Formats: sequence, structure tokens, C-alpha cells
Amino acid sequence: MVILTVSLAGCASGGDTKALSKVEQIKADGKMVLGTAGDYPPYEFHKEIDGKDEIVGFDIEIAKAIAESIGVELEIVDMKFEGLLPALVTGDIDFVVAGMVATAVRKESVDFSVPYYVAQQRFIVKTEDAQTLTTPDDFNGLKIGAQKSSIQEDIALDKFASSEYIGLSKITDLVLELKNDKIDGVILAEPVAKAYVNQNPDLFLADEILGQEDGVAVAIKKGNEDLLEEIDSILTKLIEDGSVEKFIADATALADE
Repeated sequence: MVILTVSLAGCASGGDTKALSKVEQIKADGKMVLGTAGDYPPYEFHKEIDGKDEIVGFDIEIAKAIAESIGVELEIVDMKFEGLLPALVTGDIDFVVAGMVATAVRKESVDFSVPYYVAQQRFIVKTEDAQTLTTPDDFNGLKIGAQKSSIQEDIALDKFASSEYIGLSKITDLVLELKNDKIDGVILAEPVAKAYVNQNPDLFLADEILGQEDGVAVAIKKGNEDLLEEIDSILTKLIEDGSVEKFIADATALADE
């Protein structure tokens, strides 16, 4: 069973749980609280299923598999990407699965699982600009957008140094700004870029490869080694038996519908 919420929900249970490990506490609570940002197809995105708005995607399937393996329900908290790690550190959520790259800076505040997916970084432009905006140098004096606190933001500041950087919290808002000629390009992970281009014929995916991320992983609060070991074990099994590959294929197809 999956419980969807859109505001932060505490995960404390009644009674004294100081002696319990994190996994034991989660089992006692009967649920795991997932933090994610539902505007990042095919990782996580909103979709109407049987007339009901749901958050779906291959990150969500991975989170469901983790909760199911531990034997608890999954509660989903949809929030801004830049708010995920602060919510994790304060204990408002139990784990983050949100297409998040395990960078050195992020590792200073939280722990990460083994990586479960690696994507190249690309950028999208309007179709009418496909022949003129092909490399970062073409954006000299123009505006390039990326999601706040993301690896794409770092790329924008590094490789598009002669451009004006526009950072927004939601990918959907960045795409809208692009379509409305408020910005000239948006940097996205390749599967996300392809998902938005497939849905919008007026957008184009440039051939330029901006680099490859270190790998996306599950984030948890520091000091919860038992939960980290449990998640690593589950992820390794999902990767080895082909489940992650299937989750990605299914989510990509769903995003294209």
C-alpha cells in the first residue's frame, strides 16, 4: 500500500524508541516516509491513473520495492528538490529517492547507497533554435536554466559561464519558461530531457553531451548504518535480477503516453 502526501509528515511513533535501530523503528512505525520531487520523468512524475493523480516513475518503483522488502507501507512526500536533504537531516522523511547524484558536497550531510543508475547530461532548446544553439558557447549572453541545488546547476555555472543562469525549483516551470521564450535552454539528465522532448514537439534535444553524472543513489540520514546496509542489499538484488532495468523501461513508456 502506498500513501501519498504533499506536505511533510513526521515519522515518530509513540513510546521510547531510543534503543531501536532505524530499521527496527521503521518496522515499529509500519511505514517508510519517502521524500521525492515529482516533476522529473521518468524518475518520478505525476500521472492520472484510473482518474486519480499519482506519483509514478522508476524511482517510485525502487522505493516501493525497498519498503516491501522491509515489510512496511510506503508514504510519499512530494516536495521541492532543494528541500529534500534538509528534510532528511531533520528526520521529517526516512529516505530520498529522487534522481539524486551522490556528490561529495551532499555526502558531507547525508549517506548514500550504492548507485543504481548513471545518466548523461544534455540540454534542450526550442525546435526553432535547433540549428543555432548546439553547444554551450552558442549561449553567450543568453539564458540557460537548471533545477536549483542539482548537478545540472553545477554544469550551468561551469560550462555556460558566459550565459545568464536561471535556477528554478521545478523542472516543469523551467520547461514552461523555455516554451515562453523567457530562457533559451534547459540542462537536464538525458532520460528527463527525452521525456519532455517526446511530449513537446516544439522542443529539441541538442546532440551535445555535457558529461556523465557519478550515479544516482538513495540518500539516508547519517548514523543509520543498518538502514544503509539494508537498502544496499535490496538495490544490489534489484540491479542484478534486472528489476531496475525493467522499472526504467516501464517508466519511460508511461512518461511517453
